[in-house]
Amino acid sequence: MLNNIGLPGLLLIAVVVLVLFGRGKVSSLMGEVGKGITAFKKGVNDGTKEIESAGEEPRDVNRDVPGEKARDVTPHPTDRS
Repeated sequence: MLNNIGLPGLLLIAVVVLVLFGRGKVSSLMGEVGKGITAFKKGVNDGTKEIESAGEEPRDVNRDVPGEKARDVTPHPTDRS
């Protein structure tokens, strides 16, 4: 369905959005999206630097812990709780 949207379709959608919300609302929304993307990238970079400075690879939380065995917590049809 979305494969058939070309440049004219995208322009039409952009015009409809501008008419419905106004230029100020759309530009402020895009500014907030940009700030969110910037904050996300900064967080990823900070996390990478923190891992590198620790001198070890990230710990896998799903890794086997010595002394612990996996438990089956799947509810059985006979359990009526």
